[in-house]
Amino acid sequence: MVETTGGFTSSELSREAQTLQLLSLTNLEAIEIGEIALNFGRERELPIAIEVRLKEWIVFHASLPGSKPENDWWIGRKAAVVLKTGNSTMFERVNAEEQGFDWYEKHGVAEELYAIHGGAIPLNVKGLGLAGILLISGLPQVEDHLLGVEVIAEFLARKGELA
Repeated sequence: MVETTGGFTSSELSREAQTLQLLSLTNLEAIEIGEIALNFGRERELPIAIEVRLKEWIVFHASLPGSKPENDWWIGRKAAVVLKTGNSTMFERVNAEEQGFDWYEKHGVAEELYAIHGGAIPLNVKGLGLAGILLISGLPQVEDHLLGVEVIAEFLARKGELA
C-alpha cells in the first residue's frame, strides 16, 4: 500500500481519539456537530458532503456545492469501517501501512463496501465508547480527516470540554 497518510502515526491518532472524546452525544448534539461542519464548509467553499450518525442512524446530512453523489457512497463505506473497528478510518489506514498488511484481506471484507480513507471519525463518549460517527467526503483524505478533527475540537471547545 502506498503511503498516503500525511505523516500521521497510529500512536498520534490514538492520542487524538482520546482527546476528542465527548461527555455525551444526544441527537441535538449530533446535529450541532453537523452544523459546525456545514458552517466550516460554507465559509471555506468546500465541495464536501457531511454526515453525522448515531451508530447507523443518520441524523444529519448535507451536500455542499461541488460535492457529488459518489460522496455518499464514500461516506457509507467509511462509516462501515468505524462501525466494524471503533476507530477512525485514518487510524485504520495508518495502522495497516505501519504494520504492512492489507486491511481488507485481514478483515475479510470487500473494498466496495469498506473504505479506509480519512474522513470518518468516531464520536466516542467517555465511559460508553462509540456513540456516533462524523463523516466528511470530498477533499483529499488527509484534509477530510483534519476537517473532522477541527469540527469535533470546535464542538468540545464550545461546550468547555476540550482537554
